[in-house]
Amino acid sequence: MTRMTILTEAELRRIVPLDLKAIACVEEAFHALATKAVAMPPILRLDIPEHRGEVDVKTAYVPGLDGFAIKISPGFFDNPKIGLPSTNGMMVLLSSKTGLVQALLLDNGYLTDVRTAAAGAVAAKHLAREDASVVAIFGAGMQARLQLEALSLVRPIGKARLWARDAAKAKAAANALSEKLGFPVEAASHPKAAVYGADIIVTTTPSETPILKADWLHPGQHVTAMGSDAEHKNELDPTAIVRATYVADSLNQTRRLGELHHAIAAGLVAPETEFAELGQVIAGQRCGRNRPDEITVADLTGTGIQDTAIATLAYARAKEANAGTTFES
Repeated sequence: MTRMTILTEAELRRIVPLDLKAIACVEEAFHALATKAVAMPPILRLDIPEHRGEVDVKTAYVPGLDGFAIKISPGFFDNPKIGLPSTNGMMVLLSSKTGLVQALLLDNGYLTDVRTAAAGAVAAKHLAREDASVVAIFGAGMQARLQLEALSLVRPIGKARLWARDAAKAKAAANALSEKLGFPVEAASHPKAAVYGADIIVTTTPSETPILKADWLHPGQHVTAMGSDAEHKNELDPTAIVRATYVADSLNQTRRLGELHHAIAAGLVAPETEFAELGQVIAGQRCGRNRPDEITVADLTGTGIQDTAIATLAYARAKEANAGTTFES
């Protein structure tokens, strides 16, 4: 007899909030990527250009964990025009011992949102200055909101600015975040104005042309770029990569589809150049920020190990809370 648990988005939102435990879960996953024999194949991606759509499939096996996740993550970026979210999806958690399905997580992209925001917090924890208090966010969607929320858990954030192409959306998001987080969040009229004086800059857009110019950066800033998770996406001026201390979530990925990919394509960085990975910084194997006046860049393309980590956490929480619907066969 086999047992499988099905968890809905509503149940997952209740048992897996964006909190310090979720951030620690993702931090431990990056640490494992640097210190264990993790199996993490390249991302499988399907593009549907006529509808501005893409579907990513990610997975990873971590020695010592009882399960591994396979995630199906669609992103259809015209959906908001018809009143639908731009991202959704699901995760399947399978036993590492038998391959049997343990859980079906019908999260509609919620767990991806949480683990992505948690990764931004982990990057800031290890790369941003400890006194970083002013944040600039590019974008005004769900990830922009969650990034700021996650950052406020690991740094003493007291002020933030949002910039988005849709000024009305940026203003609405800024007002909602001010009320939720208890510190002033303003909508910036221009991306350069958002960046000026910021300690941490986070880009969360699907932009295909750079929206953050290298000339806007000044000493001491930290940049987390997370929108460039496909070859055609590019949020940072490639020159920013060579002006900063660069850290990848996975070099194999960022060389192929991250901001680093564009710096290589522009001839600014040799393809074989070695850089630190976030897990190596966490594990103390490589240096991250060495000086307060250093500019640091974290290139986060999203890794399968993050999905296995958050799915494992969700399954454990579900068992503790007796949540979900269990089927036997």
